[in-house]
Amino acid sequence: MEKVFKRKLYDRLLKWKNERQGRTAILVEGARRVGKSTLVEEFAKNEYESFILVDFNQAPKYIKDLFDDITSLNNIFMRLQQHYQVTLEPRKSLIVFDEVQKCPQARQAIKYLVKDGRYDYIETGSLISIKKNTQDITIPSEEERVTMYPLDYEEFRWALDDNVSLKIIKQLFESRTPLDVSHRKAMNDFRLYMLVGGMPQAINTYLETNNLSLVDQTKREIIRLYLDDFQKIDSTGKIERLFLNIPAQLSRNISRYQPYSVVGDQSESKMVEMLQALSESKTALFCYNCTDPNVGMSLTKDLNRYKIFLGDTGLFVTLCFWDKDYTENAIYDKLLSDKLEANLGYIYENMVAQMLAAAGNRLFYYTFPKDDKHNYEVDFLLSRGNKLCPIEVKSSGYKTHKSLDAFCEKFSSRVGERYLIYTKDLIRDGETTCLPAYMTPFL
Repeated sequence: MEKVFKRKLYDRLLKWKNERQGRTAILVEGARRVGKSTLVEEFAKNEYESFILVDFNQAPKYIKDLFDDITSLNNIFMRLQQHYQVTLEPRKSLIVFDEVQKCPQARQAIKYLVKDGRYDYIETGSLISIKKNTQDITIPSEEERVTMYPLDYEEFRWALDDNVSLKIIKQLFESRTPLDVSHRKAMNDFRLYMLVGGMPQAINTYLETNNLSLVDQTKREIIRLYLDDFQKIDSTGKIERLFLNIPAQLSRNISRYQPYSVVGDQSESKMVEMLQALSESKTALFCYNCTDPNVGMSLTKDLNRYKIFLGDTGLFVTLCFWDKDYTENAIYDKLLSDKLEANLGYIYENMVAQMLAAAGNRLFYYTFPKDDKHNYEVDFLLSRGNKLCPIEVKSSGYKTHKSLDAFCEKFSSRVGERYLIYTKDLIRDGETTCLPAYMTPFL
């Protein structure tokens, strides 16, 4: 039996319920299999006297057709109660529209359902803003939107019945204290998260079998599901190729993703459409080059220069070995013990991108010339108050940080804290704080 995991987004839903009191609906969007439906159903069971969950993947046609004509809300409520055999109580019941992108008219009806005020409404969806799902409807302004990510590192430790480690690590981060003898175990625990990832099914497989090869099979099933979705959006397979090529592009250590090298010549509008679909799938994270690094980085991001990371690093590891039918336990064992003979910098970079995004950060990086043939590159930039926090990521224990130093010299008046994220314990190296990767969530 699959375990229901504790998720931080539950508290966000509870805040919405208590503060909004039915004045808005809330849409939980995210990649497929990230746990949206499980979370919302658990929330509905715990926080309401009754609820109806309309799964638009399975709902019969006559249920979907109810939302074509919303002149009689009484009729809609009566039909829903009759079909699902649930009694709705005003201000005590919830209606869930699961996979609402499959029924755009239901999403459009939210405006009138919320105005009616009898019940609360939660929507879930993936590929929610794809053109075909929105072109014929008016998006309701009464809809709040939140994104659900794979389980973050703290949620992963909770899933493994560890409710203590991250609290202690956070205290040590805040006091800038190293873990000392506990660091080795902390890194082993963290590498396990990198390999299993944060997808609920993969974690369940790990808990049930303790076998990383079987975990890998589960992750491959999730990736194939994503590829099927991309095929439905784009039968030419080009979005699929953009997705599959993410590890290869990062491993080449180039300063941006080069989409035309993957899918060939395309019109600019077609390329924008494909990249937007990839972004909207929430399976990938886009990190944009910032042309003038300052606190308002969104104002100077270069839409034509970006890196693409996978939304889940566990899936990323599997995708790195996609040319094999499965990833052998030997490879996982070497990854787990940090002995794989490869430059794993791009895996750590993906992990840092995932953790920063899950903590609510938009992703930016910066490059600038070192000489005629080489560039400096700062992997990530965070805005904190009126200062920038530049971040460099290393997959080893080396604490050299030439790009970071050059950036801080170039923009000295703009820089606050500066960080090197690596695999060794916390130390200070001049003005740079060298952080073990497992402290990234607290930046």
